[in-house]
Order: sequence, then C-alpha cells, then structure tokens
Amino acid sequence: RVAEELGERVGETVGYTVRFEDVSSSKTRVRFVTEGVLTRRLVADPTLSGVSAVLLDEIHERHLQGDVALALLRRLQQTRRPDLRLVAMSATLDAGPIADFLGCGVIRSEGKRFDVAIEHLPAPDDRRLELQVASAVRSLVTAGLDGHVLVFLPGAADIRRALESCAKLASEHDLALLPLHGDLPPAEQDRAVGPSSKRKVILSTNVAESSVTIEGVVAVVDSGLVRVARHAPWSGLPTTAIEKTSRASATQRAGRAGRTRPGRAIRLYTKADHDARPEHDTPEILRVDLAQTFLELHASGARDLAWLDPPKPESIAAAEALLER
Repeated sequence: RVAEELGERVGETVGYTVRFEDVSSSKTRVRFVTEGVLTRRLVADPTLSGVSAVLLDEIHERHLQGDVALALLRRLQQTRRPDLRLVAMSATLDAGPIADFLGCGVIRSEGKRFDVAIEHLPAPDDRRLELQVASAVRSLVTAGLDGHVLVFLPGAADIRRALESCAKLASEHDLALLPLHGDLPPAEQDRAVGPSSKRKVILSTNVAESSVTIEGVVAVVDSGLVRVARHAPWSGLPTTAIEKTSRASATQRAGRAGRTRPGRAIRLYTKADHDARPEHDTPEILRVDLAQTFLELHASGARDLAWLDPPKPESIAAAEALLER
C-alpha cells in the first residue's frame, strides 16, 4: 500500500521481508517485517547494522516475538546503539508502562475517526454461534445496509459454519460471502480485503482486528471470542482454547466500522459481559512455551534481559529444564 501511494513497485523505496520471502533492493529505505523476522535479525546481527529506526506497530497485541524484540532493542539502545530510534505504536495500548520502559515521551494522534453505534444483546443468546451471526447479518440487511459487514469469529471452523448459515441470506440479497484467515492463499485473502461491486460479508478471525483497513465496511458483528494459545509448564503440553476477548480488543474490532464513515457494531454478548472483561489481553510471554525463545536468547548471548512484562518463574524453569534435557 505504501509503495502504491509512492507510485512505485514494491521492492524499490519500500520493501518487505516475511518468512521465506524477501522483496527489497539496494534502493530500499523502509522495510516492513514480521516480528519473527525482526527477532531473528537481532539474534544474527545484534547491532542491527544499517538500521537507524525501528517502529513497532500494533504493540498492544503483545506477541511473544514482539516482546523479545522490544527487550533486545531496548538493551541495544542502552549499550552499543544509543543512536537507534525506537517507536512503539498502538491505538488501544495504555501508553504509560511502555513509555516508562523505553524512557520516552508519548505522542497522541487523534486522526480522523467516525462515530460507531455499538449495540449489545439485551440478554445472553444460547443458540449456536453461526445462527447468532446469521441473525445479526439479517438484521443489518433488513435495516437498509449499504456497505460491507465484517464479522469476527474465533477460528476457521467457526467461519465455515457461519458461511453455511449465511448462504441462504446471501443468495436472497445478492451478498458476497468471503472468509478471511491466515491459512487462506493470498489471492483469497485479497478477494476479502479488496474492492468489490457487491456488498460483502467478510467472516474473519482477529487477523482483521488491527492489521488491515477494508474499504466500505460500515458494520461489524463481534462474537467476542478469540482462539488463544497457552502452555502448561507443569505438563509441557501446549493447549488452545476459545476465550472471551478483552475490552481493548472489542474496541479495536468495533473501530473497523468507523474507518471511512459512521458505522454500527453489533456485539453478540451483553453490556454486563463486556464490562466484566479484562481491560487488555494477557501478553503471550505469560502464557506460552518459552523454550524456543530462550534457546535463541542463549545462542545470542542475551541474558538477564529487562522485560516489559517479565515471564513467570515457573515458565522460565520449565523452558531451561527442557533445554538442559
């Protein structure tokens, strides 16, 4: 998108690097990378040579690799690269703790926002999730919907079931039903986020929560659920579970309906349920296996890092014990 706005091809002034793919050149001055690519770069090149500034976007998501990168970058800035500039960006993060961690100031940009009318269920709905989604989409269509709908669901299986439940409605009202999740081929993801002459109902995981702006979205249907990866240090086994989203996540999701014009957000849960949820999501560093991360840190000689949120002692012990074995 940035290269397009500059009138260039990707790989000239602006490029990107993701796993197994690097689109850049000797002209590239701005490089978009995943958090995993960034941490591997920091391990392979601890001084981050040739880089003068790092911008960590969507820092509120608190992925493990993002927290590792933040800790390594702060250590680098305090030791061998005092000239390195760091920026942490987010629409919903509590800026105070991270500003204290980085020893930096806070800049707030209000930007251009549109009002989003948020609706909660008056009482819990015990029907299957896909039926709740179909009812919410139907209510939007019958109320005169004149744009796209973005539906947030916890996983690909939930998306498939919702596609089936909405099929009749889509046929009656000439709607395009499109899935959006990380396992889809790029071409199918592009269909979901790209322009369309038909009204779209985009059924997405939280990949659409903060990473993309989909032009023409005027309504959001939020299941209030997300699939979360966890790790039990006492058993060594990874687990995944569907859990309630945080209030910050709910704010991010609703905001997708107000990017280009006023919109509506229908939450498939009650106001009391929303108000009882935690303010922010639990950082991954507090809930996932740390063995791979600590192996990389040992390999790079990075010990005793200062963390934004230190990992739990029992998780560190379990990771170290596994590596020793």
